[in-house]
Amino acid sequence: MFIDPKAFDHVTGPIIGAAIEVHRHLGPGLLESAYLPCLHFELAARKLRFQVQRVIPLVYKGTPLGSSYRLDLVVEDLVVVEVKSVAEVLPVHRSQLLTYLRLTDCPLGLVINFNVPVLKDGVKRVLNPGVSASAMTNS
Repeated sequence: MFIDPKAFDHVTGPIIGAAIEVHRHLGPGLLESAYLPCLHFELAARKLRFQVQRVIPLVYKGTPLGSSYRLDLVVEDLVVVEVKSVAEVLPVHRSQLLTYLRLTDCPLGLVINFNVPVLKDGVKRVLNPGVSASAMTNS
């Protein structure tokens, strides 16, 4: 069944608005580590629940391997946000986010690249194809 990413606009809209506010104040060209705490500030100001550096354990064939990944942000337990400051968002960045979506069962992800003149050009949505419509209506 087709999942409409617009069903998450109530979460992604404020996330993107927060990122635009950060970009408006800092501009492009800084490291990701400069944008992240500012984005945290803006998300909190918008009263969004979010987890910073959420740990995702690496499990291979049912066996935990003792290593893990850390996600930049998970907002409202629905949207994984991957913050970048790169010349361009590459297919590998989208693939990375898709893997994070699969590992977290979150329905939608955003890659936000702050290294662009206009931030809306740096935002890419990625939908988790493994999440069913019924699972999302229960969120």
